[in-house]
Amino acid sequence: MIEVSSKKPSQFTGDLLVYFVRQSEKKHAPVCSDKLVQERINQVFELGDCLGKKDECLLIYPERVVDGVRAKRLLVVGLGKDDLSREVFRRAGGVVAQKGLSLMAAKLFLVVPAELDFPVVEMVECLCEGLILGSYQFKKYKKEDEEEKSAKMGRISLYIPEKSLAAARKAVKLGSAAGQAGVATRDMAHEPANVWTPQAFADYGKKIGGQGRLSCRIIEQDEMARLKMGGILGVNQGSALPPKLVILEYRTGKTVPTLLLVGKGLTFDSGGISLKPGEGMGDMKYDMCGGAAVMAAMEVIAEEKPHRLDVVALVPATENMPSSSALRPGDIITQYGGKTVEVMNTDAEGRLILADALAYGVEEFKPDAVIDVATLTGAVVVGLGHHRTGLLSNNDYLADKVLKAGERSGELMWRLPLADEYREQLKSKIADLKNIGGKHGGAITAAAFLQAFVGETPWVHLDIAGTAWDYTEKPYVPKGPSGIGARTLIELVRGWQ
Repeated sequence: MIEVSSKKPSQFTGDLLVYFVRQSEKKHAPVCSDKLVQERINQVFELGDCLGKKDECLLIYPERVVDGVRAKRLLVVGLGKDDLSREVFRRAGGVVAQKGLSLMAAKLFLVVPAELDFPVVEMVECLCEGLILGSYQFKKYKKEDEEEKSAKMGRISLYIPEKSLAAARKAVKLGSAAGQAGVATRDMAHEPANVWTPQAFADYGKKIGGQGRLSCRIIEQDEMARLKMGGILGVNQGSALPPKLVILEYRTGKTVPTLLLVGKGLTFDSGGISLKPGEGMGDMKYDMCGGAAVMAAMEVIAEEKPHRLDVVALVPATENMPSSSALRPGDIITQYGGKTVEVMNTDAEGRLILADALAYGVEEFKPDAVIDVATLTGAVVVGLGHHRTGLLSNNDYLADKVLKAGERSGELMWRLPLADEYREQLKSKIADLKNIGGKHGGAITAAAFLQAFVGETPWVHLDIAGTAWDYTEKPYVPKGPSGIGARTLIELVRGWQ
């Protein structure tokens, strides 16, 4: 629970009282608004132990009678010397969360540094995001001992000047909602593939579909066959589990633009007949992170009730497994809408299920803009590492909006080119398209394949294969799935004009 408070820090009697300081010049100690804390900083600064560097911590055990402090511990967190940004405070929240967990601190009180030249509401929003994301743990399948069970944070209060309380309460809601969306995305990704199946996506959709103006519909295998969704059905051929196409619709009831979100829901990817190497295959339960991000974002959208646009989400969900009935290299399938595809590699399956969802979504819902999120290619990891999501688009304006939303969310992206020469690599002699374009430019040719199914609709493709797990180490991003994508989509919807 996170709340704002105007109670003085000196009145706090809980486990951890937290202050934030900027890094000063080498000859000067960081400046803190509290006299007691400043005295302690000055003492340790002479020893070189508190410089205010980014993510740096100073833990103090005050003598309550002498110092006049009721808190059990004081924590000073450095904000660094770079320009202040949303990411600085998101990281700081993560640092506090990690320190609080290590100390088994149940009650925390954070003094928001309102004296700094940065909007207080944005400090609050991003501190909340960092606190929630940084305290994340997934121990559902692990038997915990009593000591581990107690390592959970409870009540967190943020000290805000009285004049900023109302705005800060709204900021807490925004930051908490975005943080929880990241948590929900991580939770889905952490589940093993024998638990998080296509049916689990359908069940989750039905659960959140009853919220407010959000509705849910599931297209089952029989209906897919009638609709001739050969991509989803083809990829699913080797699996014993039926596929699902989850459709979530948020409607304002007004005449407003429609945004279509599509998330790849490959609950396990063995590669099919084009079998992946055994090493690292266990990570292929994460191949549904795009679908998880879209679902988590829709849950927040339903709660926040934006009035500027309708939002529709599609998650095609299936496994990609090898069997005697599996799709084979060289097979030809017919996607929704009639385009034929020569399947040269069954491990390039994500684009096949996304193509059906994109083509169906564009025709059925007539969206003004489309964004798909997918762990699509290893090639994007080669090009951008685990530090940036690859963005490709047919529309500069929409691409710029998504890039800015990612920057505000701390989920950085890099735009890659998309031009006719890449589409040339996908030409087949016996079908409309091949599903791979050779080993060069793989992230781009994958996007070029998807582009064939969106027509002229403004569209952005986000390849999160490098950022959905093993993401750049941050205080609020743990090992394993990062939860990336959901917060960017939420930020985009919040700022939609």
